[in-house]
Amino acid sequence: MGRMVTSMSGFFPSRPSRPSCLSYLSCLSSIVFILTAATSFAQPPHDSHAMPSLSRELVERPLPLRTGVGTAHDVVSTRNPQAQAYYDQGLALLHSYVWLEAARSFHQALRLDPKLAIADVGLSYAWVELNAPGEAHAALDRARVSAAAASDHDRRHIALRASQMAAEDAPADTAKLAAYRKALDEALIAFPQDQELWLLRGLAESSDPAERGQGSRREAVRFFERARAIAPAQFAAQHYLAHAYENAGRTGEALARASEYARMAPQVPHARHMLGHELRRTGKIALAIAEFEAADRMEAEYVALEKIPPALNWHYHHNLDLLAMSYRYVGRDGKAEELLKKSFGLPSNTVEQELNKREWPAFLLAKGRADEALQAADVMRSHSSPLVRAMGDVIAGEARMAMKQPKAAADEANAALRLMRASPEGAGLVAPSLRQLQGELLLSRGEFGKGREMLKQVATEVRAAPGPDAWASALFTLESIARAATAAGDVELAAWTAMQMHEHDPNYEGARK
Repeated sequence: MGRMVTSMSGFFPSRPSRPSCLSYLSCLSSIVFILTAATSFAQPPHDSHAMPSLSRELVERPLPLRTGVGTAHDVVSTRNPQAQAYYDQGLALLHSYVWLEAARSFHQALRLDPKLAIADVGLSYAWVELNAPGEAHAALDRARVSAAAASDHDRRHIALRASQMAAEDAPADTAKLAAYRKALDEALIAFPQDQELWLLRGLAESSDPAERGQGSRREAVRFFERARAIAPAQFAAQHYLAHAYENAGRTGEALARASEYARMAPQVPHARHMLGHELRRTGKIALAIAEFEAADRMEAEYVALEKIPPALNWHYHHNLDLLAMSYRYVGRDGKAEELLKKSFGLPSNTVEQELNKREWPAFLLAKGRADEALQAADVMRSHSSPLVRAMGDVIAGEARMAMKQPKAAADEANAALRLMRASPEGAGLVAPSLRQLQGELLLSRGEFGKGREMLKQVATEVRAAPGPDAWASALFTLESIARAATAAGDVELAAWTAMQMHEHDPNYEGARK
C-alpha cells in the first residue's frame, strides 16, 4: 500500500539542466537497465501542486459509528461496549484500507477507554500507512507499557505487532520475518479460533512483512479460508481472498469473493472498486464501470462531508485512474480525458501514485498529442522524487519519438537512467518503461532484431505483472508497442503484439483492429 507523508511545506528545487550525449549512437549504447524489485516510497508531490498536510486534528477527529462498512469483531480488554464497538469499527476499516477513518475510530475507542492498549496496536497499523512511522512506534510503545493490565489475547496481539514491526523496520532481514511467522504459529496454537490471527498469518505468507493484502499469494489462501470458516459473517477474509485468487489468476473465484465483499461492505469505496476489478477481468466492463462510478460517488461525498482534502485520500486517486482507464477501454475518450486530467492535477504523497500519473501523457500520446504529452512530462520532471523525474524523462522521450526526434529521445532516456541510478532500490518501478523507449529507439535505427527482442521482453513482463491495475495498464502498453512497431515498419512485431493483446484481453475492441 502507499505510505502517506504527514506534512509538507515550502518549495522544491526546479529540475536541473542535463548534459546532452555527444552522439546519438553513444546515447543509445549507454542505455543500460537496472532491474530490481518494486519498493514503496513516500515523497512530496511535484512543485506545481501544494500538498495539504495531514494534521493531528484530522486523524483524531471524533466520528460516529458507521453503517455499511462491514462487520469485524475481536473481543478485547474493555468493559465499555462503545469502546468495543469503535475498536471493531477501526478493525473493519483497516481491513478495507480506510486508514484515516480507522485511526479516528481507534482514537475514539481510546477516549472511551484509555486503558485499551490493543487500540494502540490498531493505531500503529494506521499510522504506518499514513506514513508516520514515528507515531506508529509511539503507539506500539504505549500499548506495550499498558499490556500488563490487558487480557492474554490482547497481550499476544501486542507482542505479535512488535515482532511484525521489527520485521517491517528491517525488510531485508528474513530472520525477522521468520520469527514473526513462528510467533503467529505459536499464537494460533493458543488461540485457534481467533480469526484475526488467521488473517495475519495469511498476510505473513508474503515476503513483505508490511503486506496488507493486495499482494497476497496463493499460499495465503488456506489461512484466509480458515478465517472465513471461523467467522463467516465478517468480510475481511472475503476481501483478502479476492486479492489472493486474483493474483493467482483464479478470476472466477476472485469475482465470487469480491462480490461477497461488496455485498457485506456496500458503503466502502474499495469494496465496490474491488468488485469492479474482477468484473473487468471477466469481460463485464459495463458492470465494472458502474462499480467504479459508485466508488467515485462515495469518495466525493465523503471528502465533501468530512471536509478532507481529496489529495489525502489515496483511494480517491486510485479509483479515478481505474475508472478513467475503463472509459478509455470502451472508447469513451471524453470521459477518460476528463478523469485522467483531473487525477493528474491532484497531488499525491506516494511515489506509486505519482508514477501512475503517466497514464495521462500516455493517453495524450495515443491520441497523437505529443506536444501536450511533453508538457505533462515536464510537470513530472519537477517532482522531488528521482523516480518520478525519471518517469517524466521517459515520457518526454516517447513524446520526442512521436515528434520524429530520436536523438532528443535518446538524451531523455539517458537522463532517466542517471536518475534511476540515484535511486536504485526503486528503479524497477521505471525500468520497463525505459526498456520500451530503448526498444523503440532501436527500431527507429532499423535494428529490428534487437528492438523486437527488447519490446517482446517488455510485453511479456507487463503481461505477467500481478494485480488488476497492472493488468489494465498492460493492455495499453501493448497497444503503444504495436503503434511503435507499425510506425517503424516492423510488420512482424506489430502482428505479434496484436496477438498478445488478443490473448491478454479478447474482449478489447482494439485487439481486433
